[in-house]
Amino acid sequence: MSFGGELERQSLSNKNGLIINGQHFIFYLGEVIVIFPWGPFINGLLVVLGSLIGVSASRFLSDRVNTIVFQGLGLCTLVIGMKMAITSEALLVIILSLLIGGICGEFLNLEDRFIALGDKIRTTIGSKNPKFTDGFVNASILFCIGAMAILGSVEEGVRGDKTIVLTKSLMDFFASMALASAYGIGVTFSALAVFIYQGLLVLFANQLQAYIDPGLLVELSALGGVLILGISFNLLKLLEIRLSNFLPSLLFLLVLYPLYMRFGL
Repeated sequence: MSFGGELERQSLSNKNGLIINGQHFIFYLGEVIVIFPWGPFINGLLVVLGSLIGVSASRFLSDRVNTIVFQGLGLCTLVIGMKMAITSEALLVIILSLLIGGICGEFLNLEDRFIALGDKIRTTIGSKNPKFTDGFVNASILFCIGAMAILGSVEEGVRGDKTIVLTKSLMDFFASMALASAYGIGVTFSALAVFIYQGLLVLFANQLQAYIDPGLLVELSALGGVLILGISFNLLKLLEIRLSNFLPSLLFLLVLYPLYMRFGL
Protein backbone atom coordinates (compact mmCIF):
# COMPACT_ATOMS: atom_id res chain seq x y z
CA MET A 1 0.00 0.00 0.00
CA SER A 2 1.40 3.43 -0.92
CA PHE A 3 1.76 6.21 1.57
CA GLY A 4 -0.58 8.35 -0.55
CA GLY A 5 -3.59 6.12 0.05
CA GLU A 6 -2.83 5.76 3.74
CA LEU A 7 -2.35 9.46 4.29
CA GLU A 8 -5.56 10.37 2.51
CA ARG A 9 -7.48 8.57 5.25
CA GLN A 10 -5.84 10.57 8.01
CA SER A 11 -7.51 13.83 9.00
CA LEU A 12 -5.90 16.91 10.42
CA SER A 13 -7.73 19.95 11.63
CA ASN A 14 -4.70 22.00 10.60
CA LYS A 15 -2.89 21.62 7.27
CA ASN A 16 0.46 22.10 8.99
CA GLY A 17 1.43 19.48 11.54
CA LEU A 18 3.18 16.26 12.44
CA ILE A 19 1.93 12.68 12.57
CA ILE A 20 3.82 9.64 13.81
CA ASN A 21 2.32 6.55 12.15
CA GLY A 22 4.73 3.89 13.42
CA GLN A 23 6.91 3.99 10.32
CA HIS A 24 7.70 7.63 9.68
CA PHE A 25 7.48 11.13 11.02
CA ILE A 26 5.07 12.65 8.50
CA PHE A 27 5.15 16.43 8.18
CA TYR A 28 2.25 18.33 6.66
CA LEU A 29 3.45 21.59 5.11
CA GLY A 30 0.38 23.09 3.53
CA GLU A 31 -0.59 20.75 0.69
CA VAL A 32 2.84 19.03 0.72
CA ILE A 33 3.45 15.82 2.68
CA VAL A 34 7.06 15.28 3.77
CA ILE A 35 8.30 12.08 5.44
CA PHE A 36 11.47 11.78 7.47
CA PRO A 37 13.92 9.31 5.82
CA TRP A 38 14.81 7.05 8.74
CA GLY A 39 16.62 4.51 6.57
CA PRO A 40 19.25 6.95 5.24
CA PHE A 41 19.62 8.42 8.73
CA ILE A 42 20.44 5.00 10.21
CA ASN A 43 22.69 4.25 7.22
CA GLY A 44 24.69 7.42 7.86
CA LEU A 45 25.04 6.64 11.57
CA LEU A 46 26.39 3.16 10.86
CA VAL A 47 28.89 4.56 8.35
CA VAL A 48 30.17 6.94 11.04
CA LEU A 49 30.39 4.15 13.61
CA GLY A 50 32.12 1.74 11.23
CA SER A 51 34.56 4.41 10.11
CA LEU A 52 35.55 5.31 13.64
CA ILE A 53 36.18 1.63 14.43
CA GLY A 54 38.23 1.29 11.25
CA VAL A 55 40.34 4.36 12.04
CA SER A 56 41.06 3.03 15.52
CA ALA A 57 41.97 -0.40 14.16
CA SER A 58 44.30 1.05 11.50
CA ARG A 59 46.76 2.13 14.19
CA PHE A 60 47.58 -1.51 14.78
CA LEU A 61 47.88 -2.52 11.11
CA SER A 62 51.11 -2.54 9.10
CA ASP A 63 51.48 -1.06 5.60
CA ARG A 64 51.44 -4.56 4.15
CA VAL A 65 48.10 -5.29 5.80
CA ASN A 66 46.69 -1.96 4.56
CA THR A 67 47.78 -2.89 1.03
CA ILE A 68 45.96 -6.21 1.31
CA VAL A 69 42.85 -4.35 2.53
CA PHE A 70 42.94 -2.08 -0.54
CA GLN A 71 43.36 -5.04 -2.87
CA GLY A 72 40.59 -7.00 -1.16
CA LEU A 73 38.20 -4.04 -1.42
CA GLY A 74 39.18 -3.58 -5.05
CA LEU A 75 38.41 -7.19 -5.92
CA CYS A 76 35.08 -7.11 -4.04
CA THR A 77 33.93 -3.89 -5.70
CA LEU A 78 34.99 -5.33 -9.07
CA VAL A 79 32.65 -8.29 -8.61
CA ILE A 80 29.82 -6.10 -7.31
CA GLY A 81 30.17 -3.65 -10.19
CA MET A 82 30.21 -6.40 -12.82
CA LYS A 83 27.16 -8.08 -11.31
CA MET A 84 25.23 -4.79 -11.37
CA ALA A 85 26.40 -3.64 -14.81
CA ILE A 86 25.37 -6.79 -16.71
CA THR A 87 21.72 -6.35 -15.68
CA SER A 88 21.26 -3.60 -18.30
CA GLU A 89 18.69 -4.23 -21.02
CA ALA A 90 19.37 -0.89 -22.73
CA LEU A 91 23.12 -0.83 -23.22
CA LEU A 92 22.93 2.01 -25.74
CA VAL A 93 21.36 4.25 -23.10
CA ILE A 94 24.12 3.36 -20.62
CA ILE A 95 26.84 4.19 -23.15
CA LEU A 96 25.29 7.48 -24.25
CA SER A 97 24.61 8.53 -20.65
CA LEU A 98 28.21 7.80 -19.65
CA LEU A 99 29.70 9.65 -22.61
CA ILE A 100 27.48 12.73 -22.42
CA GLY A 101 27.54 12.82 -18.63
CA GLY A 102 31.31 12.38 -18.51
CA ILE A 103 31.86 15.24 -20.96
CA CYS A 104 29.55 17.52 -18.98
CA GLY A 105 31.24 16.52 -15.73
CA GLU A 106 34.62 17.33 -17.24
CA PHE A 107 33.42 20.75 -18.38
CA LEU A 108 31.95 21.38 -14.91
CA ASN A 109 35.18 20.11 -13.34
CA LEU A 110 33.25 18.07 -10.78
CA GLU A 111 36.20 15.90 -9.73
CA ASP A 112 38.30 18.90 -8.74
CA ARG A 113 35.31 20.42 -6.95
CA PHE A 114 34.85 17.23 -4.91
CA ILE A 115 38.57 17.20 -4.15
CA ALA A 116 38.41 20.84 -3.07
CA LEU A 117 35.44 20.04 -0.82
CA GLY A 118 37.32 17.12 0.73
CA ASP A 119 40.41 19.29 1.25
CA LYS A 120 38.28 21.99 2.86
CA ILE A 121 36.75 19.49 5.28
CA ARG A 122 40.22 18.10 6.04
CA THR A 123 41.55 21.61 6.75
CA THR A 124 38.52 22.47 8.89
CA ILE A 125 38.98 19.46 11.18
CA GLY A 126 42.76 19.80 11.16
CA SER A 127 43.50 16.38 9.63
CA LYS A 128 46.97 15.80 8.16
CA ASN A 129 46.07 12.52 6.47
CA PRO A 130 47.00 12.78 2.74
CA LYS A 131 44.40 10.12 1.91
CA PHE A 132 41.55 12.07 3.52
CA THR A 133 40.06 13.39 0.27
CA ASP A 134 40.41 10.06 -1.57
CA GLY A 135 38.61 8.35 1.30
CA PHE A 136 35.79 10.90 1.32
CA VAL A 137 35.24 10.82 -2.46
CA ASN A 138 35.58 7.05 -3.00
CA ALA A 139 33.46 6.13 0.01
CA SER A 140 30.74 8.62 -0.98
CA ILE A 141 30.50 7.17 -4.49
CA LEU A 142 30.66 3.55 -3.29
CA PHE A 143 27.93 4.01 -0.67
CA CYS A 144 25.64 6.18 -2.79
CA ILE A 145 25.87 4.73 -6.30
CA GLY A 146 24.43 1.28 -6.22
CA ALA A 147 21.32 -0.83 -6.59
CA MET A 148 20.61 -1.04 -2.88
CA ALA A 149 20.97 2.72 -2.40
CA ILE A 150 18.47 3.40 -5.17
CA LEU A 151 16.04 0.52 -4.70
CA GLY A 152 16.16 0.71 -0.90
CA SER A 153 15.35 4.42 -0.92
CA VAL A 154 12.53 3.94 -3.42
CA GLU A 155 11.06 1.06 -1.37
CA GLU A 156 11.09 3.21 1.76
CA GLY A 157 9.60 6.21 -0.02
CA VAL A 158 6.85 4.30 -1.81
CA ARG A 159 5.96 1.46 0.58
CA GLY A 160 7.62 2.42 3.87
CA ASP A 161 9.65 -0.81 3.70
CA LYS A 162 13.17 -0.26 5.10
CA THR A 163 14.38 -3.86 4.67
CA ILE A 164 16.71 -3.15 1.74
CA VAL A 165 18.16 0.07 3.10
CA LEU A 166 18.76 -1.43 6.54
CA THR A 167 20.51 -4.41 4.94
CA LYS A 168 22.65 -1.96 2.98
CA SER A 169 23.35 -0.05 6.20
CA LEU A 170 24.79 -3.19 7.79
CA MET A 171 26.95 -3.85 4.72
CA ASP A 172 28.15 -0.23 4.68
CA PHE A 173 29.04 -0.54 8.36
CA PHE A 174 31.58 -3.26 7.61
CA ALA A 175 32.71 -1.64 4.34
CA SER A 176 33.35 1.67 6.12
CA MET A 177 35.48 -0.15 8.68
CA ALA A 178 37.66 -1.58 5.91
CA LEU A 179 37.81 1.70 3.96
CA ALA A 180 38.61 3.78 7.03
CA SER A 181 41.39 1.40 8.04
CA ALA A 182 42.98 2.13 4.65
CA TYR A 183 41.98 5.76 3.95
CA GLY A 184 41.48 7.20 7.42
CA ILE A 185 38.95 9.64 8.88
CA GLY A 186 37.85 11.00 5.49
CA VAL A 187 35.53 8.00 5.08
CA THR A 188 33.52 9.18 8.10
CA PHE A 189 32.33 12.31 6.28
CA SER A 190 30.86 10.23 3.47
CA ALA A 191 27.97 9.69 5.91
CA LEU A 192 26.79 13.21 5.02
CA ALA A 193 26.63 12.28 1.34
CA VAL A 194 24.77 9.06 2.21
CA PHE A 195 22.11 10.83 4.26
CA ILE A 196 21.58 13.70 1.81
CA TYR A 197 21.57 11.58 -1.36
CA GLN A 198 19.46 8.67 -0.10
CA GLY A 199 17.24 10.98 1.92
CA LEU A 200 16.39 12.97 -1.21
CA LEU A 201 15.68 9.73 -3.08
CA VAL A 202 13.23 8.70 -0.35
CA LEU A 203 11.45 12.06 -0.52
CA PHE A 204 11.33 12.13 -4.33
CA ALA A 205 10.11 8.52 -4.51
CA ASN A 206 7.34 9.31 -2.04
CA GLN A 207 6.18 12.30 -4.07
CA LEU A 208 6.63 10.72 -7.53
CA GLN A 209 5.71 7.11 -6.79
CA ALA A 210 3.05 6.98 -9.52
CA TYR A 211 5.59 7.85 -12.22
CA ILE A 212 8.50 5.51 -11.37
CA ASP A 213 9.25 3.00 -14.13
CA PRO A 214 10.73 -0.31 -12.85
CA GLY A 215 12.83 -0.53 -16.01
CA LEU A 216 14.43 2.81 -15.21
CA LEU A 217 15.52 1.47 -11.82
CA VAL A 218 17.22 -1.47 -13.55
CA GLU A 219 19.20 0.86 -15.81
CA LEU A 220 20.13 3.18 -12.95
CA SER A 221 21.46 0.16 -11.08
CA ALA A 222 23.43 -0.99 -14.14
CA LEU A 223 24.95 2.46 -14.65
CA GLY A 224 25.83 2.54 -10.96
CA GLY A 225 27.58 -0.79 -11.47
CA VAL A 226 29.76 0.72 -14.20
CA LEU A 227 30.78 3.53 -11.84
CA ILE A 228 31.56 1.01 -9.10
CA LEU A 229 33.78 -0.82 -11.58
CA GLY A 230 35.66 2.46 -11.87
CA ILE A 231 36.14 2.50 -8.10
CA SER A 232 37.59 -1.01 -8.24
CA PHE A 233 40.09 0.04 -10.93
CA ASN A 234 41.18 2.96 -8.75
CA LEU A 235 41.53 0.79 -5.66
CA LEU A 236 43.57 -1.79 -7.56
CA LYS A 237 45.65 1.02 -9.14
CA LEU A 238 44.88 -0.31 -12.62
CA LEU A 239 43.70 3.10 -13.84
CA GLU A 240 43.14 6.55 -12.39
CA ILE A 241 39.54 7.38 -13.32
CA ARG A 242 38.04 10.76 -12.45
CA LEU A 243 34.78 9.15 -11.32
CA SER A 244 33.06 12.27 -10.00
CA ASN A 245 33.00 13.66 -13.53
CA PHE A 246 30.73 10.78 -14.55
CA LEU A 247 28.03 11.51 -11.97
CA PRO A 248 25.94 13.65 -14.39
CA SER A 249 25.46 10.47 -16.42
CA LEU A 250 22.81 9.43 -13.88
CA LEU A 251 20.78 12.54 -14.73
CA PHE A 252 21.15 11.99 -18.47
CA LEU A 253 19.94 8.43 -18.07
CA LEU A 254 16.72 9.76 -16.54
CA VAL A 255 16.15 11.69 -19.77
CA LEU A 256 17.47 9.21 -22.33
CA TYR A 257 15.74 6.07 -21.04
CA PRO A 258 12.16 7.36 -21.53
CA LEU A 259 13.13 8.46 -25.07
CA TYR A 260 14.63 5.03 -25.71
CA MET A 261 11.41 3.32 -24.61
CA ARG A 262 9.19 5.75 -26.48
CA PHE A 263 10.90 5.36 -29.85
CA GLY A 264 11.86 1.72 -29.36
CA LEU A 265 15.51 2.14 -30.33
